[in-house]
Amino acid sequence: MSIASYPFDGQAVSEAQYSYLFRELASHSGVADTAGGTGFSVSGDSAGMRVKVAPGFAIVRGHAVQSTAVETLTIAAASAAPRYDRVVLRLDPAANAITLAVVQGVPGGGVPALTQTETGIYEAPLGMVTVPIGAATVPAGAVADEREVLGNTVGGWTTSTRPKAPRVGRLGLNTATTRWEYWDGTRWKDLAPTINWSSIEGAPASFPPAAHAHPWTEITGKPALAPSSHTHDWSSITSKPGTFPPSTHSHSWSSITSKPSTFPPSSHSHGQYLESRDTIAWANGSRRPYSNSASGSDWYAVWVENGGDFCRNTSARKYKQNIQTFEIDPDTVLRMRPVIYDRKDSVDEESGETKPGRKNEVGLIADDVDELGLTWLVQYLDGEVDALRYDLLGVALLPVVQRQAAQITELSERLAVLEAERS
Repeated sequence: MSIASYPFDGQAVSEAQYSYLFRELASHSGVADTAGGTGFSVSGDSAGMRVKVAPGFAIVRGHAVQSTAVETLTIAAASAAPRYDRVVLRLDPAANAITLAVVQGVPGGGVPALTQTETGIYEAPLGMVTVPIGAATVPAGAVADEREVLGNTVGGWTTSTRPKAPRVGRLGLNTATTRWEYWDGTRWKDLAPTINWSSIEGAPASFPPAAHAHPWTEITGKPALAPSSHTHDWSSITSKPGTFPPSTHSHSWSSITSKPSTFPPSSHSHGQYLESRDTIAWANGSRRPYSNSASGSDWYAVWVENGGDFCRNTSARKYKQNIQTFEIDPDTVLRMRPVIYDRKDSVDEESGETKPGRKNEVGLIADDVDELGLTWLVQYLDGEVDALRYDLLGVALLPVVQRQAAQITELSERLAVLEAERS
């Protein structure tokens, strides 16, 4: 017959059928007790190589077993290497019995595997006994609980005693974590996990998130295409003034941000630009030379260093050392070519506005001067020719003038001799 139903009055029911029935009621083998209870718990005897097993009731592969008194089992003598033994409930269908037994491990090996077949021997774990070298007793601390506990409608277990082959949706209370968990077919999952930053999937590594970008494909609620260049009419702009340009209005002192603490500002200086009298701090930036009339008795040439600092140009001997004559070739100087040129147009970095360059400027080309070898007249920026030291042109022309002065003196002397000879 391909279909069988049972148990009914006057019907023979086999052991296998009853086993199958009870395995559906108790989905796995285990002790019928609450987690942490004493049913079939194993403890060290502490008086010899023995363990004691407490009374209890259990289901082993659909078969029931009940013990009403403490049972004592003997543990084999210690080996030459540490050993692990396991206390089990052993179902033997051929003997029609479930008994307490000890599965002895291999010296120096790991925890021994249990025999768990569908139709033959099936061993349900109760406790693991650690047997050190030279052990003469089994103390309480040498026994680890391995019992799998049955529940009434749901299971209760620890992380190490969870059901070994649960069905999808198997639910139970993990007493080690005090969390309800269920089997999703692959792993045990927390039924009601605590949500924190580390458990959020896809969370950034830091919060607030560090500066980052999102590709167009990840942005939700976006238009079908990236917006092309476009404008917004005045009516669609929010938080705008009632008129544009805004009508005449004022701002209270309290509404102005980044203002000085007093107004007018208290007496102060601009030390970050002009730090001392040596750097003409009293010149008050560039405003004073612009508006001041040339009535002072002392005037100084002002330089601006590449770091932005002002300094006073000095030429006295007391500021110098290693003074030597600098030979300048007058003929090289005379090869410099004055030119007239137009400046290229420039683009303002802030506004983007193109500004036309100046027209008909007169000067020299720094590249030409550099090619003549007069590099001390050339200024370089980032290793490239950039500008000229026009203030040094007078020094460059000095040997030309000196040579011409010598030539004029020589010619004057020769002319005086000729005139004397004629007379």
